[in-house]
Amino acid sequence: MVSQASSNLSWPRVSVIIPTLNEARNLPYVFSRLPGDVHEVIVVDGHSVDDTIAVARHLRPDVRVVQQTRTGKGNALACGFEAATGDVIAMVDADGSTDPGEIPKFVHALLSGADFAKGTRFAAGGGSSDITRLRRLGNRLLGAVVNVCYGTHYSDLCYGFNVFWQKYVPALGLDITSPPSPRGVGRLWGDGFEIETLIHMRVAEEGLRVAEVPSFEHPRIHGASNLDAFSDGLRVLTTILAEHHRARCRHRSRRRALRARAAPVTARGPIYIQAPLCVYFAYRTPSSTAANVCTGQDDPLSGHERIDDRSSIRPEPSPGTGSQKSTVPVPGC
Repeated sequence: MVSQASSNLSWPRVSVIIPTLNEARNLPYVFSRLPGDVHEVIVVDGHSVDDTIAVARHLRPDVRVVQQTRTGKGNALACGFEAATGDVIAMVDADGSTDPGEIPKFVHALLSGADFAKGTRFAAGGGSSDITRLRRLGNRLLGAVVNVCYGTHYSDLCYGFNVFWQKYVPALGLDITSPPSPRGVGRLWGDGFEIETLIHMRVAEEGLRVAEVPSFEHPRIHGASNLDAFSDGLRVLTTILAEHHRARCRHRSRRRALRARAAPVTARGPIYIQAPLCVYFAYRTPSSTAANVCTGQDDPLSGHERIDDRSSIRPEPSPGTGSQKSTVPVPGC
């Protein structure tokens, strides 16, 4: 592939994340399509029983191999995100369905101002020779639900070819340290194929700037896909409902915290300003003037002067406390 760095000195370092599970026969094609100037290639392996790791190291001696902590594509991607050291992260499938040669146009979208470059098969210039009618219909319906809930305009919710700035990894909130679940296959929330939907919803919740980039999806080269349209579609729907509820809880907690912080400020003004003025003018002026001051009429300290005076009559902080702000616990939802 043609290097981009020679024509653009500000070209970022790109970390390519490739989750694998018995993909030894597909890796030669995938690696051959990688741009020549990527910063690093990270293969996150799900304990393959074929020669996936050996083939990867043979094709690219500088490849970094990471073993995922649980099972599933989502967990593999999360482990790769954590290991990445580049400025930009590119998510690439190991089965040959996504073309790594398209990475430069995703990076161009980031350099043009986007925080997250999201691949789409359903925009002009994109397409798919692999998606079925059932998957297309499900993708459209699920995408419509997300667009209504978050005010987004996603044209392709479940496509896994995405490129984004590495600094936004913490905003995704993906967990790689928790032990596997004792039930089922040991997957936790976000460990499966629902990972793309989870990422897209959290990107929308964080308010990141998203640019959709047309991309073409090819059929898997060798082997059979682990994707199940019904079970994984139900998992995606559950993800949408759970993430929407989570977002609403977070917003309610933030509002409560803001109200808790604001409440003492509104009550402090009249207590510390009006009371001393009433006492002062009761002794130094006729009773009618003192009454006017206490009721807020003809107040000699009005407007900005009263606001400025507020800081001068507040009690000094007690020894040892300094100017530290108090911590307000965030209530649950």
